[in-house]
Amino acid sequence: MNSTMEAAQNEQNSEVNPPDADPQPQTLSKNAQKKLLKQQKYEAKKAEKKAQIKEQKQKDAERKRKEWEEKLAALPEDERLKLIDSRKELRKERMEKRSEERGLKTQRLTQAKETGQNIVVDLEFSHLMTHSEIHSLVQQIMYCYAVNGRCSLPAHLWLTGCQGEMETQLQRLPGFDKWIIEKEKQSYIESFSERKDDLVYLTADSETVLHELDPTKVYIVGGLVDRNRWKGITMKKAEEQGIHTAKLPIGDYMKMSSSQVLTVNQVIEILLKFLETKDWKASFFQVIPQRKRTEDDSVVDGEEDKEEIKEFETKKRCFEVLSHD
Repeated sequence: MNSTMEAAQNEQNSEVNPPDADPQPQTLSKNAQKKLLKQQKYEAKKAEKKAQIKEQKQKDAERKRKEWEEKLAALPEDERLKLIDSRKELRKERMEKRSEERGLKTQRLTQAKETGQNIVVDLEFSHLMTHSEIHSLVQQIMYCYAVNGRCSLPAHLWLTGCQGEMETQLQRLPGFDKWIIEKEKQSYIESFSERKDDLVYLTADSETVLHELDPTKVYIVGGLVDRNRWKGITMKKAEEQGIHTAKLPIGDYMKMSSSQVLTVNQVIEILLKFLETKDWKASFFQVIPQRKRTEDDSVVDGEEDKEEIKEFETKKRCFEVLSHD
């Protein structure tokens, strides 16, 4: 009789909390909801500014085209031909320089596969994200790869758990099949099965502060967008897997306006900056946007707009470089 009751109770519990069910997002507090609303307003404002910048660039390009045509029309035939030839020569030089830079980048990234710092982007959270969030993460990964390629000391980048929609969206990127980066369907636990003790999951929830980058370690960055819904999920995952954790020493150098959660591309760019400079403070201030810092680190009015424009231009240049590779 008791065994029958226990079985019934276990069945009921399994229905309420199915063992294989996805973790449920945490309910946001009022303070967290305010921060989320503020972030959403910021994103809307950012999108509007990006559209304005794009429109202005199109107008500038059209103006320059007309100026060029007017300049040619005002010249005699022989001078016009000389000017056209001169422009063709400049274009040829730029193409040759770009080809040379591609060759050097390939050499650096190939060498990084042998001697570079191992940095993993954990893509096993794609089932917790919406289509647009996955798209956002794909854009961040593309930016990470572009920035890494421009570094004098690039890292050895890994994408693990690359499956499903995440893999599909990545495959749509121009030239993704030629990227010099590790693309693994399996998890990092499987990819580094013989080096489990070298794995270090970077999470803001860790109590261990990362002061140096150990070339023998493999640093893991959680590929997750909108972490407000999934607080502590990377820390919990690392604890369940029995691997080391650490957090960036942000608090030693600056105060954050809210949480110390950064985007994937910001974390990786900070790591890349540190590999080159060995200076955490410089790395943080070069990468972390002004809006994420407290008033103690604030700048004069208008500087935030300049920062956003600079960030937009930097990412645009990175994407342009990738599209030509």
